[in-house]
Amino acid sequence: MPAPRLATALNSPTLDLERSIIDGVSVIEHWLRNEWQKHAVPFYCSVDLRNSGFKLAPVDTNLFPGGFNNLNPEFMPLCVQAMMTAVEKICAGARSVLLIPESHTRNISYLQNVATLQAIMRHAGLDIRIGTLLPHITAAAEVDLPDGGKLTLEPVQRRGNHLVVDGFDPCAVLLNNDLSKGIPGVLQDLEQIVIPPLRAGWVTRRKSQHFNAYDDVARQFALLIGIDPWLINPYFAACGKINFHEKKGEDCVASTVDEILSDIREKYAEYGVKEDPFVIVKADAGTYGMGIMTVKDGAQVRALNRKQRNKMAVVKEGLQVTEVMVQEGVYTFESIKDAVAEPVIYMIDRYVVGGFYRVHTGRGIDENLNAPGMEFVPLAFEDTCLLPDRDARPGSSANRFYAYGVIARLALLAAAQELEKSKTRTKANVA
Repeated sequence: MPAPRLATALNSPTLDLERSIIDGVSVIEHWLRNEWQKHAVPFYCSVDLRNSGFKLAPVDTNLFPGGFNNLNPEFMPLCVQAMMTAVEKICAGARSVLLIPESHTRNISYLQNVATLQAIMRHAGLDIRIGTLLPHITAAAEVDLPDGGKLTLEPVQRRGNHLVVDGFDPCAVLLNNDLSKGIPGVLQDLEQIVIPPLRAGWVTRRKSQHFNAYDDVARQFALLIGIDPWLINPYFAACGKINFHEKKGEDCVASTVDEILSDIREKYAEYGVKEDPFVIVKADAGTYGMGIMTVKDGAQVRALNRKQRNKMAVVKEGLQVTEVMVQEGVYTFESIKDAVAEPVIYMIDRYVVGGFYRVHTGRGIDENLNAPGMEFVPLAFEDTCLLPDRDARPGSSANRFYAYGVIARLALLAAAQELEKSKTRTKANVA
């Protein structure tokens, strides 16, 4: 499959940071191997990146990734091999897994993701069934998929401390459900292994906690290859006790916006960047691109109209936003067929298994692309994301894809450390 042609592939200014990563490959890979000996890698993960040429940084890390159906199908063997490694670490000798998806029975694209995950695990030698938490599904239900396949959803049952479906008592429970609404009682205190752990759900996890962990990882990595950590790390800060409907907490958000914009201006002046800085204000918990806005002045927060406040006040499952993260906006100067694009990288265990460009014809280079109307173009980088090509033409896709894989794995490492810290906090609260 040919690599997508990027507008930035022709722009030499994008090469400085990528070249530093390419030249440091031996040191980088050795360092990452050592880090994975210290930390338990998340089971799977996807990372949204933004590449503005002078800066390449993660802006979101998802520990319950959907979208496996958008990966290049030619890389199924890579996914299967990584899945074998991931499962062996979690449950040695595992033969059966119960997959619990989101409750998006009408979202056919998401169900294609579930079917792809099921196929990956079956190829890895696992007996896998799909359990649903939806109360109205009381018997096995088949869903027709656009590719001609079918997906069977079965109601989960609790037997003692085991989660089962009819005639199937699995070794492990795999969540592809981010638990935004909370942790259902049926999932609590199970004897089976639950992956990812329940504390990885948005009921407890916060994006600001993840980027706190990423701060440390980015500093170590920057020191390792001799770069400014800002080049791979967006500024951010969190604000709590927010109520957009009642205009509570907006002073914290507005002042934080202005502080971060000031910090960005200093960096832009240092690196000769001519663009106007911006920030993204987003819900500190949640996915699906909800509760997000682009801001270029703190005054905009105080001047939100009713429609804008309603948009920011509620996220997935109708949950109220009470905490936000203000994050440095990273321009994306990549485009495919004149549409703005950003890379999303997928990993199983510590292995990059593919990715895609999220493309949006109706959004700008300073806007969130995870919105209705987005499209996906699979990345073609089975080798190039894992192996840098030192002899490639400057600006080549091979170099860019390897850099993507490195930065995504840094976010994965930060997620590993984030989960370790949350486990420690959980134990302390119990004590």
